[in-house]
Amino acid sequence: MKRTLLIVFALACAVFAAGAARAGSGVVYVYNWTEYIPEGVIEQFSEETGIKVVYATYESNEAMYAKLKMLGNKGFDVIVPSSYFVSKMAREGMLHEIDKSKLPNFKNLDAAYLDQPFDKDNKYSVPYTWGGTGILANPGKLGTMPTKWADLWKPEYNGVLLVQDDLREVFGMALKAKGYSLNDTDPKHIEEAYKYLKKLMPSIRTFNSDSPKVPFMNEEVDAGMIWNGEAYVAMGEVPALNFVWPEEGGILWMDCMAIPAGAKNLDEAHAFINFILRPDIAKKMVEEWGYATPNKAAMALLDDDMRTSRVIFPDKATMAKSEFQDDIGDAIVIYEKYWNLLKGEQ
Repeated sequence: MKRTLLIVFALACAVFAAGAARAGSGVVYVYNWTEYIPEGVIEQFSEETGIKVVYATYESNEAMYAKLKMLGNKGFDVIVPSSYFVSKMAREGMLHEIDKSKLPNFKNLDAAYLDQPFDKDNKYSVPYTWGGTGILANPGKLGTMPTKWADLWKPEYNGVLLVQDDLREVFGMALKAKGYSLNDTDPKHIEEAYKYLKKLMPSIRTFNSDSPKVPFMNEEVDAGMIWNGEAYVAMGEVPALNFVWPEEGGILWMDCMAIPAGAKNLDEAHAFINFILRPDIAKKMVEEWGYATPNKAAMALLDDDMRTSRVIFPDKATMAKSEFQDDIGDAIVIYEKYWNLLKGEQ
């Protein structure tokens, strides 16, 4: 999902240059979330493999999807869609099959995160990292600590909240607060969530999916929804901040590496994915972002504080109440309709 900025080449350069690239060209074009690769990893990959990385970023699945659609699935060799976009893009013929024979480090992944309903047998995707959305707050400034999504609708939070600039996250929060699934496709429930969110608008100071930890660290907001990794980093900088998994359950996601159907540099793409699956690289990812790793071999390398952190790794009780985002099919049109109405009221 999101998270320490490194080398970001101009997107336009990546797109135009990619058109001239050929398989075996020694270049890989990577399109990833903002702040979502540890410092030094790209340089290390290039030094060890001789493959140049042209790197560009996006801030939402929707932006990545729209760009790939516009380019006819060309221009990039590795992308990092969330689980529900893997199934959507695979269904639409936008993804190239993964050749696991070129991924010897695939064996490092925990079987618990493989063969998921959104991509059976990992035909089109390889787990990158996973995490969830919960509540971050400064109880010292608020006088209390929210413990559930519904608490954010209390009048004392007027004008001090941050919410993600992501329709599935925001509607997922409202649906969970109402007792529904965050993957609900019932038009009546989606409309109910929209009306509920309208009541929250006076409390929202900012929508932020770029780097939501920053407004908390700058004391621009006092509470709100946030990815657990962003919360982990923010709490390390501002000890007064506290993170909770809401009583109604968190909003879970898994981000995966995938290869667009029109990718030109297939060997380089698999080499990059295989490099990310190394335990030492996966360990760096946890340490830098505070997001959970699906890499079982990397878990043994983490220190005890990180391995036992309930911010990074939710406990069984939290997991039982939480849900992973899933593809909602044609219902996304309804979500988009109400999202646009909601954002129009800013």
